Amino acid sequence: MIPNAKLLVSPSPHLKDRVSVRRIMFTVVLALMPATACGVYLFGLHALWVILVSVLSALVSEFLGYRAMGKRFTMDGSAVITGLLLALCLPPTVPLWMPAVGSSFAILVGKCAFGGLGQNLFNPALVGRAFLTLSWPSLMTRWVSPLEGVSTATPLGTWKSGGGYTSTWDLFLGNVAGCIGETSALAILLGGTLLIALRYIDWRTPLSYIGTVGLLMLLLGEDPLFHMLAGGLFLGAFFMATDYVTTPLTGRGRVIFGVGAGLLVVVIRMYGGMPEGVTYSILIMNAFTPLIDRYTRPRVYGTVRRKWWERKK
Repeated sequence: MIPNAKLLVSPSPHLKDRVSVRRIMFTVVLALMPATACGVYLFGLHALWVILVSVLSALVSEFLGYRAMGKRFTMDGSAVITGLLLALCLPPTVPLWMPAVGSSFAILVGKCAFGGLGQNLFNPALVGRAFLTLSWPSLMTRWVSPLEGVSTATPLGTWKSGGGYTSTWDLFLGNVAGCIGETSALAILLGGTLLIALRYIDWRTPLSYIGTVGLLMLLLGEDPLFHMLAGGLFLGAFFMATDYVTTPLTGRGRVIFGVGAGLLVVVIRMYGGMPEGVTYSILIMNAFTPLIDRYTRPRVYGTVRRKWWERKK
């Protein structure tokens, strides 16, 4: 302690908290456990192997990527989340080499190529899924019914082909075909509610994202509950559209992000060739995040915002 010192100036940060990046990351992993357990229960042991291979591949790829960049590798949990989220976005029938390749691509191209944690522009797990979908579309569209393992179509696939709507109750509980971790809205909601309660994610993003899809589908004459519960909307809204790095910083920006992503989902589902659009809606909005941050940043206290015509001078 400095004697007779009235003011001690030190570098930031001045406010410290027990919450660290590592703690947040592993809390998100914990929040994903209900969806993970539900996926393994519904789709069997192979789904568990897909998850384990994806997480292990992500860890190994991050270690090698950081070594190649000359950076120190630390187990902060971000690679675990990337591998786990990618696995939960995959069909339960994929061969085990696919999650290995997808996780490697997600980490090395979607994350390390931008400089590592905190510098990537796009959500790495969705980068990996988009890469697998574009590279092996036939393997990424093989679906089986839960528990029975019989080949079938997803609820959105059935709807897209004119087969009508799936039971809302089945969608809520997860008794439908789909990706490993996206079928049960209840399981995802449990994890998402935990993160909102701990204030690790902002409720504005999932609410504006899911709400936009429901409202627009209602206006278009569709069943809003079906479109909110079907596909990967819940998983994307709670665990990918809320990513700290690739989504806006301000509250207004997060609402804009959610509304934009919801609009893209509706456009792709209604007028695109694919029955689902969550992956591409979030990736496209990731690209707009810097622009959204620029125009929604709060005004510095004591300053006057310049008019748009004054900025051109």
